[in-house]
Amino acid sequence: MLKTRALTAAVLLVVFGSALFFLPQLGWVVFCSALLGIAGWEWAALAALAPVRRSMYTALLVLLFVSPLYLQDFAASGLYGPVWVYVAAGVFWLLLAPAWIWRSDHVPSQAVLLAVGILVLLPACAALVDLRSEHPALLLAVLGTVWVSDSAAYFIGRRFGRRKLAPSISPGKTWEGAGGALVAVALYALAWAYLGAPEIRWTGGTRTPPTGLLAILLGLATVGIIGDLFESLIKRQAGVKDSGTLLPGHGGLLDRIDAPVAMLPLAVLAFMR
Repeated sequence: MLKTRALTAAVLLVVFGSALFFLPQLGWVVFCSALLGIAGWEWAALAALAPVRRSMYTALLVLLFVSPLYLQDFAASGLYGPVWVYVAAGVFWLLLAPAWIWRSDHVPSQAVLLAVGILVLLPACAALVDLRSEHPALLLAVLGTVWVSDSAAYFIGRRFGRRKLAPSISPGKTWEGAGGALVAVALYALAWAYLGAPEIRWTGGTRTPPTGLLAILLGLATVGIIGDLFESLIKRQAGVKDSGTLLPGHGGLLDRIDAPVAMLPLAVLAFMR
């Protein structure tokens, strides 16, 4: 299983990295639209929509995402996603999602779950466009926070994990794994601050100080853990282990992007000013 996961992850990294650094801006938007379509299809399945309604929901998400194409000149400066969209996503991930996880509440209705899907997925995909427009290396470095956090949590949790983080939601996650993840991210933040290329050390026209970068990345890693737990809660309520079967050894696309969808909107607010 670990070999399959590693091989799938390697293929995903090559595909994503090639798109990130070589596609033109419009091509990147199309690429992100495809990711959104797959994620939306899987989210609609978790909401128990029939195939026809799943297709309609997926199409709605993609249409909402590409609508700025008709309103914004890509040669002009500015955000692809409006600031209020990122703020709304931030409020959800910092306030509503933790309360939801803590109470382990069931979704009140299918309509609420579908609305949450829009709030979760659209800002994240818009953030992919905006962070890449600042510099592809910046987006890659931000996503590196998730990869460092996930890897450290997995290996440290397996070796030292004793106390369950959220046993009723995700029994495999431990407090020791979460603590190890934050330590690893702190080291990553220091490496970013002192060794990173100028394009990721300077954002929004100013240099991010090491202490500021440390606080930002630790915050993003924490929000990523919340995103992971929230998707696990939704899957548990849907009665499934994985969001899909697209990725061998990983499950569905949502199983791979549960942490990034939470942290990416906040990364835009933190780095693009």
